[in-house]
Formats: sequence, structure tokens, C-alpha cells
Amino acid sequence: MSGLNQTPKGERVHIALFGRRNAGKSSVINAITGQDLAVVSDVKGTTTDPVFKAMELLPLGPVTVIDTPGLDDVGELGRLRVEKANDVLNKTDIALVICDITEGFSSFEAGLLEQIKKKQIPYLIVLNQADRYRGSVQERIKEIAEQTNSPVLAVSAKTKDGVRELKEKIASLVPDEEERRLLGDLLEPGDMVVLVVPIDKAAPKGRLILPQQQAVRDILDAGAVAVVCQNTELKQTLQSLGKTPKLVVTDSQVFGQVAKDTPQEIPMTSFSILMARYKGELPDLIAGAKAVSRLQDGDTVLISEGCTHHRQCEDIGTVKIPKWLREYTGRDIRYETSSGTEFPKELSNYKMVIHCGGCMLNRREMLYRTACCAEQGVPIVNYGILIACMKGILPRCIEPFADAMEAWKQTCGE
Repeated sequence: MSGLNQTPKGERVHIALFGRRNAGKSSVINAITGQDLAVVSDVKGTTTDPVFKAMELLPLGPVTVIDTPGLDDVGELGRLRVEKANDVLNKTDIALVICDITEGFSSFEAGLLEQIKKKQIPYLIVLNQADRYRGSVQERIKEIAEQTNSPVLAVSAKTKDGVRELKEKIASLVPDEEERRLLGDLLEPGDMVVLVVPIDKAAPKGRLILPQQQAVRDILDAGAVAVVCQNTELKQTLQSLGKTPKLVVTDSQVFGQVAKDTPQEIPMTSFSILMARYKGELPDLIAGAKAVSRLQDGDTVLISEGCTHHRQCEDIGTVKIPKWLREYTGRDIRYETSSGTEFPKELSNYKMVIHCGGCMLNRREMLYRTACCAEQGVPIVNYGILIACMKGILPRCIEPFADAMEAWKQTCGE
């Protein structure tokens, strides 16, 4: 398999191209990838919705490139398209602002650039169609750079001039962040981790779900050993190991049984809590757990998932969590749901947001959603954290993470 196929969507660098209609966004995508991935036309508005393309972009590697509608789209439908384009910023790791070199930088791009800077997204202004420009390209670059106080590069999608430099510049814009690990940073070579994977109606046939796959790989990368069993076999598995595992990681839905079958001296957590730590900021989501005790009859709770999937009769988001909350709180609570890329901008009507692990979202989008909740004063909690809280085992499940334990003591401890 290629690196592209092995890299989950949420792990790829997201590169989004923005600009007016006919600025050449689609042409630039085709030029930098060397493929006809985007439809190119002289008709304005060919791209009507954000288009996501997974690809290999050397020297960067596996990426997701996002082609967006024109910023100057018109009419009510055009306004909605522009809103969709602006929403893409919430998942963008690198932004390319594409301008026709002749038309230059307008108020449309200026408004977008203001948002990009506010969100602290690495960006580059790309002047396209340099082959058509009758003046000095270098002088034009200097002019736009001074006008915007921004990095500017000129290219020709038609002749490919400047495309190599553009790809190198994109690679240089990738934020130099400390490597994040799902759980490998908790392990030493030779450690053993037991992964508890229930096989029920919700389990996909013939494969593990993404967090389980990622956990196995991260354990192997740490030089440790992964032992995988079902929840019904956990007690027997622990007895037969002949060695105390460093950690037990379970699906949150069987927290109760796994907590009972795992000796107290063995640290325990869940795939969902690991994802909360990996994709977002675990202490922030820990703090949201306290809101459960404040829920009242008639309150509305948003249950949000980062992916779209066929819901089973025992779906965790729409069936199990509402049932467990009703049993835990004794309250008559109303529920609304969101899934995939949709996340409400207005959250003030909700008493809290309950979010999945976010395995299909990139870290930037997960942090955006958490920030939206914080700005509007709405607590947000992760599936695994919530379930552990309702089972009365949250302190035990976050014990391996010092910052999370501190957050629990400060904001959630009694």
C-alpha cells in the first residue's frame, strides 16, 4: 500500500485554496499535483462546493487538498457557497490565497486574509497566470507583498513556471509541532498493552475501527507488545499473560465490565479518551464532564460526531448515551445531533456538547469545535470521558495523564 492509502484522512495535512471565481484555483491544484484532479473551465463558478482530494504531494507526503467556491460568488446560493468556503478554514492547516496576477488583491481576498490571520493559519498568496502578465512579474509580487504584508509567489498553472517553488514553499509552511502520540509516549520497549475490542452488532465486519488500528500501530512503533481480546475474554487473558500489562485500553461502551475485570493496580483508559488527548486538549474536555450534574428537565444537549455512518439499533450516539444519561441524571433531556463536517455555529441553546473521539477530523477542526464551545460558554465533553464519569471511574481512566488528573482535581473533583 502507498503512504496515501495508509494515512487516515484526519492525519493528513489539509491544504485549502481560496480565491475569486476564475482566479485559477482548480488549475493550480492540477499543476501542483501533475494530475487533472479538478475541473477547469472558463465559466465562472465551476467549483460550487468545497471539493476534497486526497493525494501525495512531494516533498510533503500524503495531504488533503481542498478546492473551494469563488469568494465573489453571487446570489443567495452564492452566499451559501461562500459560507461553505469560509467554513473550510476551520479544518485548514495551510491556506493558499489564489489571485489572478492581472486583477490583483481585492476586498474579497482581504476579508479572507483577515480570517486566516485571526485563526493563525500558515498561508501564502499565489499570483496565478503569470504567463499572461505584460508587466514585471517581480514588481507585481513586490507590490502585492507590500499591500498585504504577506508572503507572495507567482506561478503559471499553464506553463508550470513557479510550480516547483510553490510546492517547496507549501512544505515549508507545515507547522513545526512536537510529535503527538496516541499512547506510544506512555510506553517503554518491551511493555505490554491489552486492547479490549468488543465484537458486537456495531463492530464492522472483518476489520478494526480506526482508533483501534492506530493504537496497535503506535504500540508497535514504541517497541511494545499489543495483546487484543474481546471484553468477554479479558479476565482470562490477564490471568494467562504471565506479566502485568502497562495499560489496558478498552472501548468505552464496555467500561463497566472492563473496570471490574481489570485489577486496580493496572492502569486503564479507553480508545475514546486517547483520541481526546490526541486530537484535542484532554484537560478542556475533562472540565466539561462537570456539566452532567447540572442538567435539568427540558435541557437540550448536542451530540456531535465527526463522521457519517449507518446507525445501528444500538448506536452509541443516538441510543446508548441518551439512555445512560437518563439513568444517571434522572432528567428528561432533549437531544439534537450533528455529524460529519457539519457543526452548529450557534451553540447557546445547548447546555452541553457531547462529542465523539474525532478520529475522522484533523486536530485543527477538533480544536476549533472546542474553542467554539468555550467562546459561547457551553461545556464540551468527549464520549469516553462522559461514560467514565457516569460509571464513576473517570479518575482511574485518566490517571495515566498528569495534566488531565490536574484538570479533574481543579474543576471536577468534589
